[in-house]
Amino acid sequence: MNQASIIIRKAEREDAGVITAFNRAMALETENKELDKTTATSGILNLLEHKEYGFYLIALKNGQHAGQLMITYEWSDWRDGLFWWIQSVYVKPRYRGEGVYKALYDYILRESRKDKIVKGIRLYVDQSNASAKAVYEKLGMKKAHYDMYEVDFVFEE
Repeated sequence: MNQASIIIRKAEREDAGVITAFNRAMALETENKELDKTTATSGILNLLEHKEYGFYLIALKNGQHAGQLMITYEWSDWRDGLFWWIQSVYVKPRYRGEGVYKALYDYILRESRKDKIVKGIRLYVDQSNASAKAVYEKLGMKKAHYDMYEVDFVFEE
C-alpha cells in the first residue's frame, strides 16, 4: 500500500461529474438504488456552493480520481461544537485495498483536530457491510451505542 502517490484535496465544481458517477455507483453497489443523475448532480452542486453544509474530498492516485468522501456537519449542544459526519464514501474498485480510504480518513482526522470547534467524527454504515466495518474499526473508530431512525421523503419504502 503506497499512500505516497495519493493526493487528497477538497472537491471543486469541476469534480461534480466524477462525484455524481461515484455516488451513483456507490448507491447501486451498497443499497441497490439507482440514483437519478439530474437530482444527484444538483445535490452535489448545492453542497459545493454552500460551504456551510459541508464539503467533498477527492482522492487522486497517480493523477486519477480514485475515491471520495463527503463531510457534513452536526451541531452538538452537549459539546458546544461540531461533529463531522463522513458520508458518500466511495473508492473505485480497482483502487480498493491500496490505502485510498485511509488517506481520506487520515486527512479528515488531521484537519478536524486543527479546528477547535470540531469535537469528533461520525459515520453510519449499512449493518450488512462487514468489509466497511472492518476498515473503520482498523482505523480506530468505535461502534457507537446509537441506533439510527429516519423518515426519508425521497426513498420512502
